[in-house]
Amino acid sequence: MGRELAKTYDPSDMEGRLYEKWEKSGYFHAVPDRSKKPFTIVMPPPNITGQLHMGHALDNTMQDILIRFKRMQGYNALWQPGTDHASIATEVRVMSELKKEGIDKHDLGREKFLDRVWQWREEYGGRITRQLRKMGSSCDWERERFTMDEGCNRAVTEVFVNLYNKGLIYKGARIINWCPVCNTSISDAEVEYVTQPSHLWHIKYPVDDGGKPSKTEFLTFATTRPETMLGDTAVAVHPDDERYTHLHGKSVWLPIVDKLIPVVEDTYVDMEFGTGVVKITPGHDPNDFEVGKRHDLPIVNVMNDDGTINENGGKYEGMTDLEARAAIVEELKELGLLVKIEDYDHNVGTHDRCGTTIQPLVKQQWFVKMDDLIKPARDAVATGDIKLVPPRMDRTYYNWTDNIRDWCISRQLWWGHRIPAYYCADCGEMTVSKEPVCKCGKCGSTNVVQDEDTLDTWFSSALWPFSTLGWPDKTEELDYFYPTDVLVTGYDIIFFWVIRMIFSGYEHMGKKPFSTVLFHGLVRDGLGRKMSKSLGNGIDPLEVIEKYGADALRFTLVTGNAPGNDMRFTDERVEASRNFANKVWNASRFIMMNMEGKTITKPAEDELWAADRWVLSKLNKVVREVTDNMEKFELGIAVSKVYDFIYDVLCDWYIEMVKPRLYNTDDAASANAALHTLKTVLIDSLKLLHPYMPFITEEIYCTLTESDADREADSIMISAWPKYDSAREYEEDEAEIELIKEAVRGIRNVRSEMNVAPSKKASVFIVTTNDKVKAAFTKGKVFFESLAGAESSVVVPDRTGIDDDAVSVMIADAAIYIPFAELVDISAEIDRLTKEKQRLAGEIKRCEGMLSNEKFVSKAPEAKINEEKEKLEKYTQLSAQVEERLATLTKTDGK
Repeated sequence: MGRELAKTYDPSDMEGRLYEKWEKSGYFHAVPDRSKKPFTIVMPPPNITGQLHMGHALDNTMQDILIRFKRMQGYNALWQPGTDHASIATEVRVMSELKKEGIDKHDLGREKFLDRVWQWREEYGGRITRQLRKMGSSCDWERERFTMDEGCNRAVTEVFVNLYNKGLIYKGARIINWCPVCNTSISDAEVEYVTQPSHLWHIKYPVDDGGKPSKTEFLTFATTRPETMLGDTAVAVHPDDERYTHLHGKSVWLPIVDKLIPVVEDTYVDMEFGTGVVKITPGHDPNDFEVGKRHDLPIVNVMNDDGTINENGGKYEGMTDLEARAAIVEELKELGLLVKIEDYDHNVGTHDRCGTTIQPLVKQQWFVKMDDLIKPARDAVATGDIKLVPPRMDRTYYNWTDNIRDWCISRQLWWGHRIPAYYCADCGEMTVSKEPVCKCGKCGSTNVVQDEDTLDTWFSSALWPFSTLGWPDKTEELDYFYPTDVLVTGYDIIFFWVIRMIFSGYEHMGKKPFSTVLFHGLVRDGLGRKMSKSLGNGIDPLEVIEKYGADALRFTLVTGNAPGNDMRFTDERVEASRNFANKVWNASRFIMMNMEGKTITKPAEDELWAADRWVLSKLNKVVREVTDNMEKFELGIAVSKVYDFIYDVLCDWYIEMVKPRLYNTDDAASANAALHTLKTVLIDSLKLLHPYMPFITEEIYCTLTESDADREADSIMISAWPKYDSAREYEEDEAEIELIKEAVRGIRNVRSEMNVAPSKKASVFIVTTNDKVKAAFTKGKVFFESLAGAESSVVVPDRTGIDDDAVSVMIADAAIYIPFAELVDISAEIDRLTKEKQRLAGEIKRCEGMLSNEKFVSKAPEAKINEEKEKLEKYTQLSAQVEERLATLTKTDGK
């Protein structure tokens, strides 16, 4: 052996050092290699404004688990990293910095403002990637991309122009979601609906009576936004509503504005809701906009970009929307046109970035026509070309694809991809071009300006799976690594990003962007609440890493985690993960200390003990099951099996089983077989654990194998993933050891119930006539005695010579007796056996009840019926043994 493991596990001492080693060694880097099968994951690019939070930690832990697993399986694994320019968030952040200096962005001008943003990005944009390194993320940093780097810029321009030339991008006056604080349009997906207490104002408009408002006939309706009546251009009724048939083709008077507006008939109106009358404001409501188009209604915009009332609002000009609302309601009341006000909880659209209430406004914007683009994306999931995990996400996916509207892609921001459209100031000609336009193609003027707007951030993110690999160039990387394999992401951005990447992949590459989308849930606090600044319940992953280590954080995030489900995060869970790491560390130190100074060779098959074959067989099954779970993305199930094997099978049982052999200097072959098995099992256990806890497994593996002449790899992360081997199935040995374990557990339970001190040893008699049981306890004598706290053990055919007051433990096909007469209260033992007799009677009654139930017997699988029969036979045998023991003790007690 070379260097030793440190006495205590200290993640802060090793994690930074090991990560630097991995990165410098180029282990994360992947290049096309046709002799290997590729496996590719693209990292959801975090915002350059971002700081690592628990969502990032979970997302990147899951990706890293998969990429490390596949890398060890021999795949050419590429985890493509990068960051997102985050138009709105970054622009707001830099504007806030400028504000502290007393500078407005408009005073700087576009060019100088963008210089400041790039400076900010250089200074702070790499913070999130440095933090991801602390998580152990093994992504290919040599290939790191940025959504506004030169290559991504070119890809964005290429896509925009191509879609425009196909007629799939257009510019038009449409109603859009406008944020009056950020002063930009946002997409439907960026609108977050919040339930707010509000009111329904019931208002009546006078019907036209020969050119003047009627004093007796009115149309009454309800609205949540009275201030928008300034932009009303009609009221609508259902064409089949007989209450209003006489008003078809008529008009009503718009109060305050004092103008006539038509009554239109439209099936959009719900006759059963309220009065069956709806005010139509095409300039400030998306549904009304569609009604307005059908009836050729004028569009009146009464809002400024900052949310105040404009000149079309007359005397209300300059008021905020809420100030105008209050004033209009008061005036309607004075006019006798306010019928009533009732309380109403209203779903209000807000900007997910700043929380501001969204104003629907009609503006000239750029849109992507979605009707044709979305079809391949829907079909991909429907046909199974792309698999969503868990499958229940299909329903959410179809809800978006089946109700999609044209995508508003223009933003009134300076930071972002500028729209490649150019306008001639002299003749008005518009040109969309991949290259900058300096001269008008129509009139020859050089007075040409580029569109001021930038593209929605998600426009560039939608191209991420192929733009990061070199598209639009036909690169070797693009040909080799695309389509990618798995996308790991939160269910909350299924529309923002996932759907857009899918339709973009089919449109521009002719192929799906990935085969599987693995969704994870949210990380919640211990009470199940979403983490938020307002609740003050956020947990900083970097603080957790500082206190417990990255391995403990990663292990906690994935333990008990199921695809698509939210999880709860508590300090207690992280402490349990840290304790597990300690267990692994101490067990490894014990094994290495016993290997010190010894030459360990591979033992012959007949030199292996039953315990050796047992642990190898158990490991073999765990390898098969864990691999299968990980292939199915059942990461939480897989890691629980790894945990159970290391904690229970290896540490609590096998290490304890072989201690007597390690300490026996007279049998070198036995000690060698034990040490070789320990080392073999430890290495494979570390490999199974490595994707989840990369740092501790690397430190132990490298220390353990440092002086090996035939060392497999310089790092565990490039070693081979364990494979199931049918030759390592030792069923008979497993059965033998499990029988001995059952006996040990029974003896330990009895000693615990009687408060027998661990230091107190006693003779143990195994009474059996079963040859397999005899062989098991004879071969396992050494470790059985050690584990059972026995002074000695002997296998006998009957109770001859065993004290009547001996304490008993019943196992299948054997009874175990321990002469504890001097320690045991016989009456207490009778009480214990009486309770055991009652328990067994209950089990027998349950089994007999099930087997006599015709419904159970006729419907249950044959295997289940046989299982119950075997249980009945076992319980009956144990009950008979208990009865016999009770009879003996009762006789003894009566002496």
